[in-house]
Amino acid sequence: MAVAEERIDRLQTLARAAAADGDHDRARNYVRLARRIAERNRLRLPRPFARSICDACDAYLRPGENVRIRLRDGHVVMTCDCGAQARYPYD
Repeated sequence: MAVAEERIDRLQTLARAAAADGDHDRARNYVRLARRIAERNRLRLPRPFARSICDACDAYLRPGENVRIRLRDGHVVMTCDCGAQARYPYD
């Protein structure tokens, strides 16, 4: 695993822990750092990490806390507190 991938993985862990502790600003900073590292190294964020962050406000999403999840015909709709929606097909 490359250094950039290790850093992104570590930042994902830190963002999850910060969001669980209620420190949403710190979690948002970890998400932004992970995005920048991925952009600079031309990497994609891992799918579980990419689907657990808001594209609009960079918040780490925790169901029931700052994101609403609904199931529709063939896709999942995730609505962040900021109002942004993400739709993903069933996997």
